[in-house]
Amino acid sequence: MIRLTNVHKTYQGQQPLHVLKGIDLHIGKGEFVAIMGASGSGKSTLLNILGILDDYDEGEYWLNGTLIRHLKESSAAHYRNRMIGFIFQSFNLISFKNAMENVALPLFYQGVPRKKRNELAMHYLERVGLRDWAHHYPNELSGGQKQRVAIARALITRPDIILADEPTGALDSRTSVEVMQLLKELHAQGMTIVVVTHESGVAYQTEKIIHIKDGQIENIEEHPDIQSTVFGRGGLMK
Repeated sequence: MIRLTNVHKTYQGQQPLHVLKGIDLHIGKGEFVAIMGASGSGKSTLLNILGILDDYDEGEYWLNGTLIRHLKESSAAHYRNRMIGFIFQSFNLISFKNAMENVALPLFYQGVPRKKRNELAMHYLERVGLRDWAHHYPNELSGGQKQRVAIARALITRPDIILADEPTGALDSRTSVEVMQLLKELHAQGMTIVVVTHESGVAYQTEKIIHIKDGQIENIEEHPDIQSTVFGRGGLMK
């Protein structure tokens, strides 16, 4: 699904900053992976490269059999919209659009007619337990509800991979547990999920933790016995 070979990234300036220093990484289809590292370790840069939000200088990045390198912005946007679902710490919801419209937005960029994209948005809001909140605006939602809307938005294009950037960072502990349960359910359905986090409590709920230090992979911990919790009635598996 994801394969990086000898990937380097340097930010140019008066003093060039070599952020990624030969990253070799493989993430298979259906894996649930965490990327951990201190501030300045390179984990955010790695996430940006995985999400085709930034390019790299050397090496190769293959995503589901496609070489991702030196893409024009139009091509990068195409691959992002078709292959990747994003979940952000700050939710990134549009304040003047309601929950349904926020979830439907990626389909607008794919040219899907309004009626169809709104129907699909309602379906995905139901999957995350927010159908009754479809016509509420972000300022009327709790932090956990906003993150559920963001998860529904990430899912609506049926992407190959979900990239979650500190998905529980803005949430209280109880709501963080709920969001992680949703991600576990998605994993149980076969979704490939990569979570970037500095929280060990989040990372240790995944199958594999990739520790990054000073732009290099320090070590990889595997937890193959992690059990994904699947909700009963009303959950994602309904």
